[in-house]
Amino acid sequence: MSTNPPSSAGKPAQQALQQQTRTPTPSGLRYPSNKKTIYDRNINRTKTSELSRAAFAYLFVEMIAYAQKRVTGIADLEKRLNNQGYPLGLKLLDLLLLRSTVPSTPPTTRPTRILPLLQFITTTLWRHLFARPADALERSAANPAEYMVTDNAPLVNEYISVPREISSFNAAAFVSGIVEGVCDGAGFRTEGVSAHWVGEGDAAEGGKAEMWPGKTIFLIKFAPEVLEREEVMGKGG
Repeated sequence: MSTNPPSSAGKPAQQALQQQTRTPTPSGLRYPSNKKTIYDRNINRTKTSELSRAAFAYLFVEMIAYAQKRVTGIADLEKRLNNQGYPLGLKLLDLLLLRSTVPSTPPTTRPTRILPLLQFITTTLWRHLFARPADALERSAANPAEYMVTDNAPLVNEYISVPREISSFNAAAFVSGIVEGVCDGAGFRTEGVSAHWVGEGDAAEGGKAEMWPGKTIFLIKFAPEVLEREEVMGKGG
């Protein structure tokens, strides 16, 4: 009994079916056309990688709108913005300590005292976020655990229009969360970092309140154990 061989006309259809079954399904990850991911980029940021202000303003307004849902008051809204900025501060600490402005220089050492930490925040962190240092750094005369970082014109407040009924709301609470994350990540536990408008009575003479209507003070209050450690390290030289 003889059998006829399969016709050659059916071979192309079978080959096409086999190719379809062998084609791997694409994964959920999307790679750019140059086949490089964010992990292949240089850790030292360049000028071309900076985000435009328009993109930042749009994203930040949407963040505030999201945080504003189902809040009980201004304090609750500022707390939510603080919580959004806190994990960024934890990640920025490690990134900025490893990143150096000059590639040939070694990474910045992790601060072990309060003053070097605050200088890191007002210079390195502020330059990374706002392309300029903070305007002032002061220690409270009434409470040695409190330090104040002053920014005359926070970028986060430039594109925010605050209604009169919630005029005490300060969108810079997002930045205070970043600062709190940096402090906690460096081992300097805080009892809170908050953002406050500078009132007319607190402004210095010479019309500063009119010159800087958005002037904000970030109040950093360190935990008692941080001050105890600072005192011990100070005695040890």
